[in-house]
Amino acid sequence: MAQAAGLLVQDQLSCSICLDILKDPATIPCGHNYCMGCIKGCWDQDDNTGVYSCPQCRETFTSRPVLKKNTLLDEVVEQLKKTGLQAAPPAHCYAGPGDVECDFCTGRKGKAVKSCLVCLASYCETHLQPHYESPALKKHNLVKATGNLQEKICSCHDKALEIYCRTDQQFICYLCTIEDHRGHDTVSVATERTEKQKQLGVTQSKFQQRIQEREKELQDLRQAVQSLKRSAQAAVEDSERIFTELICSIKRRCSEVKELIRNQEKAEVSRAEGHLERLEQEIAELRRRDTELEQLSHTEDHIHFLQSTQSLCVPPGPVDLSSITINPHISFEAVRKCVSELKEHLEDVCKGEMSKISKAGRAMGIYGCFTETREPSEARVTAAEVETCPTCLKPWQNKQRLICTHAFCAACLRDSVSRVGRQCPVCLKALTVVGDQPKGQMTEQNDFYLFLCITYNIPNGIQTEAHPNPGKPFKGKEIEARLRGGPEGQEVLKLLQRAFDQKLVFTVAATDGAEDRVVYADIPHAENWYECMHPGFLQKVKAVLRAKFIE
Repeated sequence: MAQAAGLLVQDQLSCSICLDILKDPATIPCGHNYCMGCIKGCWDQDDNTGVYSCPQCRETFTSRPVLKKNTLLDEVVEQLKKTGLQAAPPAHCYAGPGDVECDFCTGRKGKAVKSCLVCLASYCETHLQPHYESPALKKHNLVKATGNLQEKICSCHDKALEIYCRTDQQFICYLCTIEDHRGHDTVSVATERTEKQKQLGVTQSKFQQRIQEREKELQDLRQAVQSLKRSAQAAVEDSERIFTELICSIKRRCSEVKELIRNQEKAEVSRAEGHLERLEQEIAELRRRDTELEQLSHTEDHIHFLQSTQSLCVPPGPVDLSSITINPHISFEAVRKCVSELKEHLEDVCKGEMSKISKAGRAMGIYGCFTETREPSEARVTAAEVETCPTCLKPWQNKQRLICTHAFCAACLRDSVSRVGRQCPVCLKALTVVGDQPKGQMTEQNDFYLFLCITYNIPNGIQTEAHPNPGKPFKGKEIEARLRGGPEGQEVLKLLQRAFDQKLVFTVAATDGAEDRVVYADIPHAENWYECMHPGFLQKVKAVLRAKFIE
């Protein structure tokens, strides 16, 4: 209220001309007050017209009023100046939405600029001054203005949280160090902040390095995409040109076959037409003579009959029919059959070549592996057809296949894991190495409480695409293996169970002449007590499993 009243008095004691506190206040006849100098200067400009008016109410005076100093008002202004009349603070100094309010302002709250952790209060610029001037308050801990001061105060002792307990990982006050946190590893908040700042710097450096690596991979991938697009476009154009040439070649062959058939047809028809002409001539001659003989048989002139009979009974020279072979079912069936066989042969060739083209297309790519969407079984088959590692682009060395169907050299996979973590370098799915072990069972039991006995049972079956001879049978295996008892043995047993679930313990081996059979893969197994008791055996098993990312 006092502040509001001060602002009201200040407005009443301001000159409406200069907008400042009245200086030598003078009251004109209409009752309004102005600085003596301000109203004189205003009326000096009206001397030309001879009409003088009040700047506020516009009341006019025909003669210039005589100005006298208002002594009472002047004393009031001087007294207020002595009691600290001040200008109103600017609007931006007041607290708005989201600002921390000053705890000591009355009426309209000022915006706090600092908070004191000792006083547990927030201050505006005006009320903060004692903390800068008073020797006792200068030692207080000032922080940036915050509205959640209670969160920085110990709920048990109402003291500032100035200490960090590393043992319990929480903020405490100094009284907590001698009570609930006695003997704990404690440091000041500033010390812990410095330590965390160092760790944050290390983590930030790793993030920045990871960002650079990912940006490099992103750039390489974009370049690979552009290269892939250019290569694909060139392949499409070349393929279209080659197939166009192939179609033209087939059309030429088609024309040649049609020409061959027509030429053969023309030759055979020409021969037949020659024979037809000669046969028609002979038939005509025979018919003429037959007519003459018919006429001669009816003549009554015996001498003419006898003379003509001798010449007419001699038949004309016959056509040599022995050279003419007539086939009533003549056709080009043999040619049609050959063309049909050619079509089937070309389709087989195209099918085989298209299979090769398809494999070549699927085997290449930005990641050097497949990215098409297909059924899992089909994906496994086609993934097995790739003959090189998609990382080093060389023939596989100790091939390891993942559950996502992608396969890599063991060394390439370890290098990828060391750089980007346990995820597939191609599809980025969780990394799980899998094998080609056929279906079977694994059981275990304690053997005299000193050993662990494992029983594997893989029944006979048919090889899949992942095996050496797909479609052919294989001979199963039932075998026992032993591990040394104790905690380490139990640990290795669990790891072997995971390996069995991931189909890594057994594989199918091809044999010369004999039936293909199930054999151990590369994970060591002991089949008797002496082998499993050998020093370092369990460590050797764990090392092999670790190489398969089972640990």
